[in-house]
Amino acid sequence: MKILDVMPKEAILDDLKSQNKKGLLEELVAPLAESTDLNSEDLVRVLMERERLGSTGIGGGIGIPHGKIKDLESLVLGFGLSRKGIDFESIDGEPTHIFFVLITPEDSTGLHLKLLARISRILKNDQFKERLLNAADQDEIFDIINQDDEEF
Repeated sequence: MKILDVMPKEAILDDLKSQNKKGLLEELVAPLAESTDLNSEDLVRVLMERERLGSTGIGGGIGIPHGKIKDLESLVLGFGLSRKGIDFESIDGEPTHIFFVLITPEDSTGLHLKLLARISRILKNDQFKERLLNAADQDEIFDIINQDDEEF
């Protein structure tokens, strides 16, 4: 499975506007809620509950909010780019610009962890991050991810 197998192009947001964590999560889950028929408020609630355990802002300008939900048939992934950056309570205290949001079914721990590891691995590549940060639009972000997308 590849990242783009579980991330529809419509779930790539190239200019997030929110300047707070809850608003940003609401923006990120909107296309996911539409594609899964899940309630966006439920998705935000699950993500906020996970954030209360500790921020998913992993540093280096990256956030990977994630959570599990009962009524989901298969995992869904979204991407968002905050051009200004926001305070996502990242471990390094720096603004966060690049977001991958992952929602998985409650019973899919293995796949959940594999995808988190895959995303973390590709985001360690500084050139990849730089290309994402400088991408002009959704199409370019899709192409950048597609170039680096490998089976996980």
